[in-house]
Amino acid sequence: MTKTRTKRKLPKTAHTSRPWRIHDITPDFRIEDLWALPTPGTAQDFPRLVRLIAEGDTGDNPSWVARLLFRIRWRLGAWLGWDDPDSGIAIRVPTLRERLPADLRDAPAGPAFETLPFRSVFLTDNEWAAEIVNRTVHGVLHVGWIPDDDAGRQPAGHRGQMTVLVKPNGLLGRVYMAAITPFRLLIVYPPLLRGIGKDWHESTPRNPPADA
Repeated sequence: MTKTRTKRKLPKTAHTSRPWRIHDITPDFRIEDLWALPTPGTAQDFPRLVRLIAEGDTGDNPSWVARLLFRIRWRLGAWLGWDDPDSGIAIRVPTLRERLPADLRDAPAGPAFETLPFRSVFLTDNEWAAEIVNRTVHGVLHVGWIPDDDAGRQPAGHRGQMTVLVKPNGLLGRVYMAAITPFRLLIVYPPLLRGIGKDWHESTPRNPPADA
């Protein structure tokens, strides 16, 4: 049987057409990247995906070129002050948690990131958002858990969908985002997605052997 391959890069409508809570919180942000994640699972598997991403590290990217680019980015950020504490959340710009409705604000925000400079904003049973702020951009990582009826599986399961939304900080932010676009699309994301798929596969519980 021929397997159906899910297209990894998605059109913006794959995000905008869904009733995500993030829409009401980020009307002044634009969609920068949108990807289908290679993470097939059940309706109950979303918390596992959230933990996997929160535990991630740019040093784990399978591509040595991508890892090198991240090291260059962090070094430039240190030299140029892009990532200084006075450019962060609640200092340069307010946290997006201040925009949350009461039900999301009173609920757990989501996990803390182990190494990545993100902070969770809100978490539901099928949606998670985290933010990053520096001198170049205010960014949002949005991960949704959606029905997957295009994976050749019966019955249909679920998979992750990852959206990056950004609000560039003035001319510096716009130039920076434009400059890194080809590196993101050609060098960073392809191996990143493969790495997520590999980690997901390795963390997927195996069915126990049937009783004799």
